[in-house]
Amino acid sequence: MKYLRSSSERGYFDHGWLKTFHSFSFGEYHDRRFMGFRSLRVINEDMVSPGEGFPSHGHQNMEIITYILDGALEHKDSMGSGSVIRPGDVQYMSAASGVMHSEFNPSSEVPVHLLQIWILPDKNGGDPLYRESHFTKENRINRLCPVASPDGRDGSIAIRQNSTLYASLLENGKTINFQGKKDRYYWFQCARGSIRVEDTILNAGDGLALSEVEHIEIMGLSDAEFILFDLS
Repeated sequence: MKYLRSSSERGYFDHGWLKTFHSFSFGEYHDRRFMGFRSLRVINEDMVSPGEGFPSHGHQNMEIITYILDGALEHKDSMGSGSVIRPGDVQYMSAASGVMHSEFNPSSEVPVHLLQIWILPDKNGGDPLYRESHFTKENRINRLCPVASPDGRDGSIAIRQNSTLYASLLENGKTINFQGKKDRYYWFQCARGSIRVEDTILNAGDGLALSEVEHIEIMGLSDAEFILFDLS
């Protein structure tokens, strides 16, 4: 199975302070064909204006991962966690039985550009968790760097689902070969630049679903940044 979800097909809302694209149904955007992909429920690409953000609100039973592309984002939650994350930082919050949090752009001048990702947990309930980690350019350049996984391998953040997220900064003309499994499902999200996954070209904002594949070749058609989701 292969399906290209082009950037232009995504849901889009301009709220003034927030410009947001939804790869899957979210909030006011509903498309019954795109309610998620396996355990991957949400990929929102958000651009938040300086000094603006999301006031305190609640979540339950969701693994929430934030990946910063540009700018900075300030996080506070009811667990007492609080930090400012920047490019290279990956933030994880397991909402579990329930948590309140807020997210704001602390800059008075520079927008923040991010991907917010929701993954369904392997089971509901439990205590909420917060973790974050930094992955350097060297960690990610021309390779697949695991940033979240079920077992926290290779310095990735341990999450409550049998899914692994890989981040990559792929240079123009460079190639990565990924050895998959036929019983796994894969989603590529191109954040910027252009890549070719096998015979399919992805530009910024495009997503690609694959299944029943093993060897996958990924080539940079420009300097690019993307995330690969390896899903059960």
